[in-house]
Amino acid sequence: MSLTGGNRNDVTELEALIEAIPPVRGRRGRPRQRPGELYGDRAYDHAKYRKKVRAKGIRPRIARRGQPHGSGLGASRWVVERTIAWYHGMKRLRIRWERRDDIHQAFLALATCIITWRHVARLC
Repeated sequence: MSLTGGNRNDVTELEALIEAIPPVRGRRGRPRQRPGELYGDRAYDHAKYRKKVRAKGIRPRIARRGQPHGSGLGASRWVVERTIAWYHGMKRLRIRWERRDDIHQAFLALATCIITWRHVARLC
């Protein structure tokens, strides 16, 4: 997956994101190559993107534009929003100052390790 500028729409990288998902392990047998469902907000609500997601064998759970809230997606999506807030808690990741992609991705990986360690330490 590639890094893009902050002023690009997220939906432009949807296909690359789906392709970058590693195999899902857990059950015996051949591991699943993709998740069963994809959750998204109203920015992804377009027939073109729904069709692309379905073509990969993934059920799109995307909020519809013009519909009131209450689709039930918030219960799952808040986990993503909370995690992004944790990343923004890392001062270096709030604003991207690094010009090189590999350095920025290294900081993202380090932040992921720190967030995971804090979460596990709280459970123990």
